[in-house]
Amino acid sequence: MKTIIGKLSVNIKGFGFVAPEKGSDIFISPENMRGALNGDKVKIKVINDWRGRREGVIIEVLERAKNIFVGTLSKIGKKVVFNPDDKRIDQKIILPHVKEKFPANTKVVVKITSWNPLRGELLEVLGKENAPGVEIRGILRSHGVEEDFPPEVQAEASRIELQPNKNEISRRIDRRNLKIVTIDGEDAKDLDDGVYAEEKNGAFFLGVYIADVSFYVKPRTFLDKEAFERGTSIYPVDRVVPMLPTELSNGICSLNAGVDRLAMACEMKIDFSGRVVDYSIFPTVIHVFKRLTYTQVNKFLDGDKILADCAENINALKKIHDLRRKIRSERGAIDFDLPEMKILLNSAGKPIEITKRIQTIGESIIEECMLLANETVAEHTIKNKIPSLYRVHELPNPEKVLTLNNLLAHFNLHINKGKEPSEFKKILSKVKNMPAERVITSYALRTMQQARYSPENLGHFGLAAKFYTHFTSPIRRYPDLIVHRALRGTLIKNLEEISRQSSERERRAIEIEREALDLKAVEYMERFVGQNFDGMIESVTNFGFFVELDNGVDGLVRAADLKDDYYGFVEREFALIGTRTGKSYQIGDNVRVKLISANKKLRQLTFELVSDVANRDLIAKM
Repeated sequence: MKTIIGKLSVNIKGFGFVAPEKGSDIFISPENMRGALNGDKVKIKVINDWRGRREGVIIEVLERAKNIFVGTLSKIGKKVVFNPDDKRIDQKIILPHVKEKFPANTKVVVKITSWNPLRGELLEVLGKENAPGVEIRGILRSHGVEEDFPPEVQAEASRIELQPNKNEISRRIDRRNLKIVTIDGEDAKDLDDGVYAEEKNGAFFLGVYIADVSFYVKPRTFLDKEAFERGTSIYPVDRVVPMLPTELSNGICSLNAGVDRLAMACEMKIDFSGRVVDYSIFPTVIHVFKRLTYTQVNKFLDGDKILADCAENINALKKIHDLRRKIRSERGAIDFDLPEMKILLNSAGKPIEITKRIQTIGESIIEECMLLANETVAEHTIKNKIPSLYRVHELPNPEKVLTLNNLLAHFNLHINKGKEPSEFKKILSKVKNMPAERVITSYALRTMQQARYSPENLGHFGLAAKFYTHFTSPIRRYPDLIVHRALRGTLIKNLEEISRQSSERERRAIEIEREALDLKAVEYMERFVGQNFDGMIESVTNFGFFVELDNGVDGLVRAADLKDDYYGFVEREFALIGTRTGKSYQIGDNVRVKLISANKKLRQLTFELVSDVANRDLIAKM
């Protein structure tokens, strides 16, 4: 039968699916894996095709997804073997050249040297499993991320001047007279954006000033090659892995208060309806008047007088914020408004609290300024035919819209075609304050395409923006650095490659941050094993349903553990339904569960159902 090429995704139980470019996924049983591992590009032969449900056997691995793995050491007889952390790899890997005696459960990094049979060489000893920082470092290494910069990159960074060059300052438009402020979180160290606003001559003036990283990081240097390779800064729970060395990210390129800094300016004239009626983009020199925090700005807007010397600026910024939010809302921009889970750690890296991070007005003000600058710069490059990079967000997949509508039908809601962002906006407004709001919002978010970088301006669906780019964070995002170079007139030949690499590196960073968050969430919940919690069913599968607790963590209730009936998965109903009783467990249902295990290796919580109607007034304290 015919052969197909696709990417293999392996389940922890040993079976997998191959996703071809066209058509439905093809099931691969454990015995038909033939040595292929999760993520590999493979060629398969279809051996069974019954009513569209296809089964295949792997006949060739075309491209390995990775050859670096993280895990622990053990011994079988006299041989040292490596046990991968990734439980989708059920084979032990022999390390023939390792003779040293390591303590039990030593976490290491291994490179595969032979695939059949599996053999490897030891690259790095990370330390004892569960020691502070070792698990997060293991997550980074498993994705091929090194924290330290290569010597040649570090040497280049150390030669960069500590103060802006006076000759360069003289060539720039001087904005050191403006009382520019930065507004960030208390623990921020890389400050790459400053803002200044005022009302004058019947309009608003808004200046957005971005660290001029492109002046210091030149094309084809070691710094540039490393920044391209990293693509973005990464923020696991307990650390920052910066895109650029600290000499730049926390030093000369950080818009620290009280010192001169080189910047790229996007200055805009905004009328009282919130529209940009004029703008200018140019290199400048600034002197940040004061570093503000979100907390300080929030207090000021609540009536506190602590920032009297910045009052005119902040009040103008707030008015611009209100106008811009109104414009974006009217054009249909989607605000998913999902609180983020934030885990607080002690000095030893142990999680001590889980909170929900909700965006405040201080953060929203800065966000609106950055969005407007990004749109203005994007439109500028289009109108002036400047080859550049764009941040694009395409139309949702019609099949996913259909699946979302199947869910919405249970709440008497419907999206017509899903081709206009306003359709999603209307749905989200209708589910506001409903018990299942978070579940529906999360599902609507998963319906969306993943935003990516492109040399072609395709618009941004979620923001309902015709023009959009990333201009405002060149310290931590490589595409922003490229946009700055484009604005300076630097000819960039490989925009397609930069787009692909930057999009991939962004996805890698998101995955690392999610894995680190899941690890610490499970570690935090270990202390609550045996306790009961209220939660809501957020997703249902053929093997059980996942319950999200009020603190944002989620875990699995296995279908096999529901003893009162045999429950089958009915996909269209998003439910497990009892074959004898007809009883169902459906997305959005409130339940009470007991935490029966917290497995750090799998980063997974397992619950046992206590009651299918939770009492929301008896929320367990965590």
